[in-house]
Amino acid sequence: MTKERLPLAELLAKAEDGDFLRSVAEAVLQMLMEANVEGLIGAGRHERTGERLNYRNGFRDRTLDTRLGSLQLRIPKLRQGSYFPPFLEPRKTSEKALVAVIQEAWIGGVSTRRVDELVQAMGLSGISKSTVSKLCKDIDERVGAFLNRPLAGEWPYLWLDATYLRQREGGRIVSVAAIIAVACDAEGHREIVGLHIGPSEAETFWSAFLKSLVKRGLKGVKLVISDAHEGLKAAIARVLGATWQRCRVYWMRNALAHVGKAQQSMASAALRQAFLQPDQASARQTWRHVADQLRPRWPKLGTLIDESEDDVLAYMSFPAPQRTKLHSTNPLERLNEEVKRRADVVGIFPSEASIIRVIGAVLLEANDEWQMQHRYMGVEAMAEMLSPAPTNETLQLPPRPA
Repeated sequence: MTKERLPLAELLAKAEDGDFLRSVAEAVLQMLMEANVEGLIGAGRHERTGERLNYRNGFRDRTLDTRLGSLQLRIPKLRQGSYFPPFLEPRKTSEKALVAVIQEAWIGGVSTRRVDELVQAMGLSGISKSTVSKLCKDIDERVGAFLNRPLAGEWPYLWLDATYLRQREGGRIVSVAAIIAVACDAEGHREIVGLHIGPSEAETFWSAFLKSLVKRGLKGVKLVISDAHEGLKAAIARVLGATWQRCRVYWMRNALAHVGKAQQSMASAALRQAFLQPDQASARQTWRHVADQLRPRWPKLGTLIDESEDDVLAYMSFPAPQRTKLHSTNPLERLNEEVKRRADVVGIFPSEASIIRVIGAVLLEANDEWQMQHRYMGVEAMAEMLSPAPTNETLQLPPRPA
């Protein structure tokens, strides 16, 4: 079994070197580890007994930083299982804290190349870029659980917005769309409900994304707000059976592109008259009146106004208190800015998985912040919205011009 006395002769010989206390500490800790291991094994070193449960398998070196200096320890290894001395738990906790700091710094916009400087500034040795990336992969589990969580209840409003990122694919750099989905439930709470990567123009892409949301429990969607993407409108009707609201801000930019810069202010003021109306019927009447005024001078603008009436004014059939948040994707602007800021740090993503890891982590943090805030929409307005919406027949709209 373990020696009951410390080798004092050897320790006293080091007293003149100034290492006496440190050597004593090393010897005491080594003795504690040996005693623990003997208890686990059921036998001392080189001892033969029928009560033996395991065997030694060498040592692994470990440095323990203390007020006496750095202690050089030899932690016993077991042939079966593992052994970790309990007095090293504080350092183990600090290592977990360091990993957390690295992860949060990476999510927060610190590139992997700069994390090494961050670690050194904390008084620790440097860390390689590959090690940082390996540590950050631990985020995948949390992000995956967040992006694939079940969705309970009804979600009347759904916002979709695309952020374009650069990714390496097959030896070349391509542009991909990161589609972010945000929904508001029947209680007025807003949540980030999905992230999807791919070519944003294909209808199959949108259908696959919306079907994945439905599979997770998304239901009761009445209005989807997004920019105009080819195939999106058809996918919304087919998968969700909801109304589509074209982002008013982006539509206005497209409309003014048909007007010279000198006349854009006048055209913009005219178009906004429809948005200032108190109800959908008045908005549609004003919309058509403005179209008739602008069409002779700008025929292409007149055609755009006629074709997009239903899509741009869809939000007007919903409760007035909610309309400022329903006519465009602007409520997601701050979220998009944070996503783009983090993406700019990375530059070119090596894979789709890396995009989901980084952007998903940003969305996870943003969603946690939203849960600490007040309701995004009032309960009274949500109750009004859930009542039957007026139809074109009840509104008694004049017939559209041929």
